[in-house]
Amino acid sequence: MVFALAESPKQAGVIWAGTNDGLVQLTRDSGKTWTNVTANIPGLPPWGTVSNIEASRWDAGTAYISVDFHQVNNRDPFIYKTSDFGKSWTLITNGIPHSMLSYVHCVREDPLRRGLLFAGTENALYVSMDDGANWRPLQNNLPHAPVYWIAIQEHFHDLILATYGRGFWILDDLTAIEQMTPETLSETVHLFPPRDTYRFRSTVEPEAPAYDPTAGQNPPYGAPINYYLKSAPQGAAQVAILDATGRTVRTLTGTNFTGLNRVYWDLRFNPTREMRLRTAPEFAPEIQEGPEGWRPAPGAQRISVMAPPGNYTVKLTMDGHDYTQPLKLIKDPRSNGSEGDIQTQTKLMTALSDDMNGVVAAVNQIEFIRAQIAVLETETPKDQKSTALRTAADQLNARLIEIEDKLIKRKATGRGQDGVRWPNQLAEKIGYLASEVEGGDDHPTTQQVQVHDELREQAATYKQRLSLLLEKEVRDFNALLRQGNVPNILTGDPGSGDK
Repeated sequence: MVFALAESPKQAGVIWAGTNDGLVQLTRDSGKTWTNVTANIPGLPPWGTVSNIEASRWDAGTAYISVDFHQVNNRDPFIYKTSDFGKSWTLITNGIPHSMLSYVHCVREDPLRRGLLFAGTENALYVSMDDGANWRPLQNNLPHAPVYWIAIQEHFHDLILATYGRGFWILDDLTAIEQMTPETLSETVHLFPPRDTYRFRSTVEPEAPAYDPTAGQNPPYGAPINYYLKSAPQGAAQVAILDATGRTVRTLTGTNFTGLNRVYWDLRFNPTREMRLRTAPEFAPEIQEGPEGWRPAPGAQRISVMAPPGNYTVKLTMDGHDYTQPLKLIKDPRSNGSEGDIQTQTKLMTALSDDMNGVVAAVNQIEFIRAQIAVLETETPKDQKSTALRTAADQLNARLIEIEDKLIKRKATGRGQDGVRWPNQLAEKIGYLASEVEGGDDHPTTQQVQVHDELREQAATYKQRLSLLLEKEVRDFNALLRQGNVPNILTGDPGSGDK
């Protein structure tokens, strides 16, 4: 019975056939005549199963076969190669250990790098970078299960495995392995050229029945960035993404393991700054700041603009040295939005990001001042001499709260139903608008632009009010403190970078 069949992708009419009784045959005229080439295979035991034939895409006369003898209790690995249309064959299994589970099910040639081979045995996956002369394990987190079949998704460079009893497995992005050379291995640091990355957008929410017994994981969203380290460096690996103008739009911290490393860029620019609250919510004094001296704002949204399609640069910094490679970001081919629409959207999202950073800076500054006032009131004696100081502190705190209440939901506790109990303020409105604008690749609507104009006007108003308050009332309050030999209130939070 014919068990394996492969047509040469290099030359029409060349077809290889393997049977379950160990025969290998070849036709070079589209099946009109066949030649039995089994006798040319040295050391081939009888009665094996030719489980897989891989006809090379690089050379018409080259093919690889895997032969399985476990049914006759021979469990050694058998992979052969021919380069002359089956006239001679070479056993290529060096590096695959001999064991009860080392018989080979499948051998596959990489479509992009000549001489890069993959082999699946009864309990492992192996890779050869020298056309089968030597093999090494390519296991990682793959269970030691039978690898019955191997396929390579050429466009995305993904390696797909079909196992027996352990489902399908995918090794995402083979570009680092495909580009690995002896010269690469001799370098101290090597940043591999990343594959072109699609800016995929969600189209339909995933659905699965409650009784679905399957399980699977997608790779992290975005662009995989691969680099090789000959040895562990002294410092951490820093990865920066630069746009076409050379502006850094995202910074990432990478791993620094000896060998291959990978970090994913999620196709987002650096997020807006973190909002840091240093006072308790109104009506909930039991909620206090954390060990860092602040607590995150409940429900606060950090805006991170999605990078538009275009050309970017990946810069890896390692121990003071920079390594760069270009990266192309491609629009989702399913998207109906044009690249012009996306650019307009990005412009509005960038403006919203700037608006949010302004609000966060104002809230952080207000909270920093109010925390100092709270400490001051706690430490100030409750006597007649300090009455004026305490009254001034209360008044300043009230004025700050008046502005802060327009910027965030100061009553929010992060528990219960904050969203329905308290109305959204400027920060929440900016975040909501940003999520609506970036819901797809569409041009922003007229209404979205108008709402943004209104929110930006409000932000400018509150910023001006805070500036005037700092210039006059905080200045006057500090003058009062100096009269009592009390240290000034600081207006910039050094912990958050606010000035």
